[in-house]
Amino acid sequence: MKRFYCGVLMTLLMVTAMTAAAQNTLTAKEKKEGWQLLFDGKTTDNWKSWKSDKVEDRWKVANGELYLDKSVAKGGDLITVKEYKDYELSLEWKISECGNSGIIFNAIEDDKYQATYFTGPEMQILDNTCHPDAKIHKHRAGDLYDLIPCSKETVKPAGQWNHIRLISKGGSIEFWLNGTKVVSTTMHTPEWDEMVANSKFKTMPDFGKALQGHIALQDHGDPVWFRNIKIKELK
Repeated sequence: MKRFYCGVLMTLLMVTAMTAAAQNTLTAKEKKEGWQLLFDGKTTDNWKSWKSDKVEDRWKVANGELYLDKSVAKGGDLITVKEYKDYELSLEWKISECGNSGIIFNAIEDDKYQATYFTGPEMQILDNTCHPDAKIHKHRAGDLYDLIPCSKETVKPAGQWNHIRLISKGGSIEFWLNGTKVVSTTMHTPEWDEMVANSKFKTMPDFGKALQGHIALQDHGDPVWFRNIKIKELK
């Protein structure tokens, strides 16, 4: 009987290892289509912390996941080393209970900006069940933060993986959450400017103006996990 249980345990460990190995990889089809990994499940080579030349200790890698450890003091938003213009971003995220984070895009790293969100719009990451922001219109998971709410709520509960696609091309923006398009808009138009002027970003003159920039994973102080981060630059 002991040998039986040992055999079952070994099988489970092997299956777990194989599953982890399947994460953070590209298929032959994806490679042909031009997809590139931003996270290989082992290193943070494509990332750095905001206004830093390294990844601060709060961001860690374990079990093929990139996550924020709030027990560590020094953190800040994580941004791609490279700037991107016209692309499709695909990744999976899960948030802690009552947690808050976000994916910020077209962020400009410059000493005159205090944070990534001074220039970059945000796709909200949130536990809609108990975070205070869930009570605020346009602050829920999948929303274009403080600008456009989701057309449909498709987010999964805290602790479960969600898949997103963020498409940015020539000012046209699409958010997809768990297979459903939830936000669609066009930046750099009079309608966009009016939306920003009626938002919390109205005092930030360069917000939403950039056509390219860094992609950022937000440090909002709550544990959050990411995996299968990949990007395809669009022509």
